[in-house]
Amino acid sequence: MHTTSDVCDLRTRLDAQRRAGHRIGLVPTMGNLHRGHLALVEAARARCDTIVATIFVNPLQFGPNEDLDNYPRTLDADKAKLEAAGCDLLFTPTPQVMYPRGLECQTLVRVPEVSEGLCGGSRPGHFDGVSTVVNMLFQLTQPDVACFGEKDYQQLAVIRRMVTDLHMPIDVIGVPTVREDSGLALSSRNGYLSDAEHATAAELQQTLRQIRDALQAGGDIQSQLHLGHERLSRAGFVPDYLEVRTPDLGAVTATTREAIVLAAARLGTTRLIDNLSLTLPREAADA
Repeated sequence: MHTTSDVCDLRTRLDAQRRAGHRIGLVPTMGNLHRGHLALVEAARARCDTIVATIFVNPLQFGPNEDLDNYPRTLDADKAKLEAAGCDLLFTPTPQVMYPRGLECQTLVRVPEVSEGLCGGSRPGHFDGVSTVVNMLFQLTQPDVACFGEKDYQQLAVIRRMVTDLHMPIDVIGVPTVREDSGLALSSRNGYLSDAEHATAAELQQTLRQIRDALQAGGDIQSQLHLGHERLSRAGFVPDYLEVRTPDLGAVTATTREAIVLAAARLGTTRLIDNLSLTLPREAADA
């Protein structure tokens, strides 16, 4: 696996792969890799000949009171994991490479509607930072396929909308969430949890499963969301949001059948997110 932080080197190597007729798969990450990230590499490898991963802790998507400075950086361990997973090329740019004129002067890409509410409501500007940096990585690597985890469901929806709206010839693949045995979704931020908090954290997924099962059995959406809020609060979470949306993050209507329940909540100082898909019977969708 070749590692570079140089844009010209990255482009030269990928141009050679394209001339050889290879399909390019992209796996963008912020590092501190776990099995969930490696599942993205596996998904890209199943579809492409050459796999490029990126590790960049993107300052543009962090708010002023978020964890940019403390976000875990484990480059040596990440490189070993990526090489073992079959990654061919690793791009590790610095903020100066990505934003040479500084963040204040950076051209932004904004994806309306789908970026609003949910995490976009509690993290203003976050998805502008995500869509901007992903657009830049797409321009730099020009992949045929790009793989993203379904745990960050709103992020995946934002990227899919951007690709559609800007007519990008990229197949965006959503990869199922990788979980611990307890059901807790793997996340780089899980490392912030204390042992006691880690034991409690699985309650987020368990609450979503309870809501999913109740709604699929015909339960009332608002009643189940209220019960879910209460359950999370009793467990020690501070809920940010708990909502049921359509797969494209629109409002549920009487004709909605396929839906997704999404949650974000703080446990101690750690913000956790998760989601589950479900199928609504008519009487639940009418609620």
